[in-house]
Amino acid sequence: MGSRVECRVGDRIVRASSVRISPRDDQSPDLLLSVPGRIERRYRGSLEVRASKRELTPVVLMDLEVAVASAVAAESPPDATLEALKAQAVVTRSYYLATRGRHAGFDFCDTTHCQFLRQPPGPAHPASLAAAATEGLVLAWRDAPLAALFSANCGGRTRTLAELGIPSDGYPYFSVECPSCRTASPSWEAQLDLKDAQPLLVEKNVEQARLEVGRKLGWSVIPGSNFEARREGGRVVIHGRGAGHGVGLCQAGAAAMAAEGATFREILARYFPNTVLTTAGHQAQGR
Repeated sequence: MGSRVECRVGDRIVRASSVRISPRDDQSPDLLLSVPGRIERRYRGSLEVRASKRELTPVVLMDLEVAVASAVAAESPPDATLEALKAQAVVTRSYYLATRGRHAGFDFCDTTHCQFLRQPPGPAHPASLAAAATEGLVLAWRDAPLAALFSANCGGRTRTLAELGIPSDGYPYFSVECPSCRTASPSWEAQLDLKDAQPLLVEKNVEQARLEVGRKLGWSVIPGSNFEARREGGRVVIHGRGAGHGVGLCQAGAAAMAAEGATFREILARYFPNTVLTTAGHQAQGR
């Protein structure tokens, strides 16, 4: 109804610019948000539905640690060990605290634009255990939480923002050698028509160019930013290794370190040199 939400409660109809639904206690069921044929998400927290310009925006207010566990469960490989998950939990929490307020009217979205999540894991789930074991811990740089980045597989060496053509006056993201990825990362090749590969040839921001091609042709065409492209007649041939942007924590490398006995602290020290692991004084909830 334009800029108002209509909600039926029993025999009553309530109309307002926004409606909030809150659980009675910790035993209340999770919220289910479903768009038939598109997405289905479960959330633990309070749901606020806002109406504006004939659109409804659902916003969930949830505990920070629930958000951390949910994102770790969704973003991590299914076979990740506990120490690798602990490192991921610290990275996720640091990112949340450093970048809250990314969107107008709420802190984060639940897609890979911010951090992907599907549903809160159970208390015995490894992601929940990792979040609980590292509760409150963040990576800090220059006395502030770091907007820590991660990717699936660096291909043998993590990238700096400058290498990807991304300007930054913050944490420099040092390039870190990743021996396990250098020897175990699968290589890949793509051949594109010249018209489809134009962003790769003219865009200085390598990651932006990769994303432009991915939006058009599919994300699996150029799975990572560790690649070389060369023009051959009317086509562009691309050879690469790894998956993701390759900046910050390498999940495959973290898994290899954990398998060799490294702790999450040692993993973080390797991929985020010159940072400090500290406890953040943070607000309990975000949205």
